[in-house]
Amino acid sequence: MLNKAFKKFPILLQNSAITFFNTYQYKVRHGGAYKKFRNYYAQSDSLSESDLMREVEAKKNNFFKYVKAHSNWYKRYEFDNLELLPILEKNDIINYLDEIKTIVEKEGLVSLTGGTTGASMKVIYTKSDMQERFAILDHFRAQHGYKLGDKTAWFSGKNLISEEHLLKGICSHYDFINKIKFYSTFHINQNNFDIYWNSLNHFQPEFIVGFPSSVYEICKIADSKGLKLRNKVKVFFPTAETVLPEYRELIGKIMGCKLVDQYASSEGAPFILECEAGNMHIHPLTGIFEVVDENMQPAQEGEILVTSFTTEGTPLIRYQIGDRIKLAPQEKQCLCGSCFPLVEKIEGRSTDYIQSPTHGKVNLGNISNSTKNIAGIIQFQVIQKELDRVNVLVVARPDFVAKEQSKFKKALAERFGPQLEICLQVVDEIPKEKSGKFRFVKNSLNI
Repeated sequence: MLNKAFKKFPILLQNSAITFFNTYQYKVRHGGAYKKFRNYYAQSDSLSESDLMREVEAKKNNFFKYVKAHSNWYKRYEFDNLELLPILEKNDIINYLDEIKTIVEKEGLVSLTGGTTGASMKVIYTKSDMQERFAILDHFRAQHGYKLGDKTAWFSGKNLISEEHLLKGICSHYDFINKIKFYSTFHINQNNFDIYWNSLNHFQPEFIVGFPSSVYEICKIADSKGLKLRNKVKVFFPTAETVLPEYRELIGKIMGCKLVDQYASSEGAPFILECEAGNMHIHPLTGIFEVVDENMQPAQEGEILVTSFTTEGTPLIRYQIGDRIKLAPQEKQCLCGSCFPLVEKIEGRSTDYIQSPTHGKVNLGNISNSTKNIAGIIQFQVIQKELDRVNVLVVARPDFVAKEQSKFKKALAERFGPQLEICLQVVDEIPKEKSGKFRFVKNSLNI
């Protein structure tokens, strides 16, 4: 009801409401202990490895002590050995939040997950949790030149744009105090491309934040038209989705910027952050990543169980978040000089693959590479509901002719094997998830 009422307001009133709400959120997120946390994380960058490990151990012990004292769910457990604690699943948080959480909802800050892999989930942060997480994020972005108040184009899952807005050439809302344009990710397509492109060129953002698939989709259409953004964006900070190699290449080409990645989650996972040398580091002061294989045994590559020190409100301990990573060899050193552990690859959700009868699990990166040297593809999605068949939806330009379609199916068949039937369909648009995200792969065999 609020959403419908909001969309009927004049655009100036809508922007004022967005500005007021966002400024209020900033005060909450950047108040309290925020400055203390900013200083803490700035100083932690220069810690020696031994001092860092002592600080990690202290943070872990303080977190476990707090959780055991305040969470009914964890009062029955001992925290001497992390690996002996039970694995926390999403359904546990959905069904038993009242037992797990340490504070009542009205005293904390509610965060909702998008629900792209199942039901949406609610967690509750303490204000200190939220302030610490934003201090980590802001410190990370500051290392790459960003400061609060810089002109920023933001692509996230807020569905506040109507068809009437689009008819008037409007695809975003503007926070005029904090200089942020919030772009809808639900209406990016060939028909609306000029609206988005003209807005970005007029706004001239210094930074872009948000869903990489949304920015990539704009860049893909721009590239097909031979366009590049007039002003060069300094950095694109992607959120919420796995960053594919083609995202980096094309977004850099069209927007003129480097892409600097990070991993976290709306429910509160610890952070993995890209350094100035272009490598991904686990930030050990934010929590613990356990990488496990299909038998839940320690592994170099596999699914992750996360224990996050910034989740006192809804403790995440050995939480099976559903994402996969590959650790770098322990002996590998980063040119940035940091002793923080290195991650070789973030593979995204554990369900972001196609199950092939002959080739096993075909991951997101391999699937995305199937478009190389294929003309005319703007966007595609692979949907698997049966073990021996996939549906492939393609949004394409006119040059995606029969020859290119045949080449694309052949490239997919090389990855999927001969026993997986590929049904290709050219469509005008591929629907986004309720969160506004786009999914390359939708595998209902594993959900």
